[in-house]
Amino acid sequence: MIGIFRVSDSSSMASSHFTNKSVIRSRSAASLSVSFLFSHLSFCAASISATPPTPPLKVSGTHHFNPRIIIIVLSVLGIFITWVFLMAFLRFLIFKIRRKPKRVADDSERGAVSDTPIVPNLPDSEELLCEKKIFSVRRFCWNEIERLTMNFSRVIGEGGFSTVYLAYFTDSTLGALKIHSSSERLNRVFKQELQILLQVRHENIVKFLGYCDEREEGALLFEYVPNGSLHEKLHDRGVGGGSDSVLSWRKRMSIAFQLAEAIEYLHDNCSPQIVHCDIKASNILLDEQLNCKLCDFGFAKMGFSSMVVPSSMNPVMGSPGYIDPHYLRTGIASKKNDVYSFGVILLELVTGIEAFCSEKEQLLTSIAGPTLGNTKMVAEMVDPRLAGEFDLDEAIAMASISALCLRQQPSLRPSMAEILRTMREQISRFNDYAKL
Repeated sequence: MIGIFRVSDSSSMASSHFTNKSVIRSRSAASLSVSFLFSHLSFCAASISATPPTPPLKVSGTHHFNPRIIIIVLSVLGIFITWVFLMAFLRFLIFKIRRKPKRVADDSERGAVSDTPIVPNLPDSEELLCEKKIFSVRRFCWNEIERLTMNFSRVIGEGGFSTVYLAYFTDSTLGALKIHSSSERLNRVFKQELQILLQVRHENIVKFLGYCDEREEGALLFEYVPNGSLHEKLHDRGVGGGSDSVLSWRKRMSIAFQLAEAIEYLHDNCSPQIVHCDIKASNILLDEQLNCKLCDFGFAKMGFSSMVVPSSMNPVMGSPGYIDPHYLRTGIASKKNDVYSFGVILLELVTGIEAFCSEKEQLLTSIAGPTLGNTKMVAEMVDPRLAGEFDLDEAIAMASISALCLRQQPSLRPSMAEILRTMREQISRFNDYAKL
């Protein structure tokens, strides 16, 4: 028993020992499981805490925009609008530049200097189309202007707003340089005259050679016309009063026809049409053969269909004795103003009397006007210095045309084209006069 008891005791002890070991192992496994579970939960918790919280959903329909996005959008839009305006301005600027008379590059801008008045067929010279003829003019620098005039040494003419100097070219030819006085208004007059001269080319209009616009005193260079003006030939009595100084009847008729052609060219053959607005005997120059050369476009108007209403930019301008009374009353300029002035010139050529006598303050139109319609009195009107050397039929025709030109109502006056047609019809020799 005792042995059995001991054996059982040993067995129980062994069993108990085995049981204890199992329990210990179970507890260890359980503790490991619990530790693993807690570490896994800790990792999950850390992961959950690292994720940004999801913003709550907005049920409302109101949208909230990021201010930065709004600023970017507005900046891009502003840049685009600025670009559009800039492109539009550049296109407008290019359009204005193309419409303005282009300035011809002079020799000094190309690295050389020349005294020649005309530079034709240069790639950078300005080509101008008038009556389907291409011609070019020179743009001079101020140093060339000073050299051409020998530092403005010789004055050959003076006006109210300009001075004319003699110009000398290296080929021994001469020119006439007109310098405008310096002022804002006269600078506009210079630019206006330049714009017109760049579009005019006719054998009975003084030839335009070039210009200088570097300074406020604009300079215009023309051919030199050696025989002075019609006013000087008609009214300045020669030394001794000899018959050689008297302008012959044939030359007077030639000048009348050539002047009519020049004015008709301005009115009808230039585009846009040009109204001279200051036709008078002192603005009609005479060359070596006493051919007519119309000059001085300072008062001229261009680019309108029929009339120009006066304004601060277009003041009433003209010369006593030649200016249209209707223009004086209304200030409305039209081609019929030139027609009126042409009628006065015809009277001067026939009678040899000045358009306006400052000493007596008399107008030629008031002296000779009443007798124009009486053909029997025309012979008495003719310049006595001709000593009867004139054609009476031609004198009657000239007086008749003058009377039409001097009508008070502009609409009743003929056009220059009609005047030329009448001259050719009534005086067959006018075609020969034009060639003198």
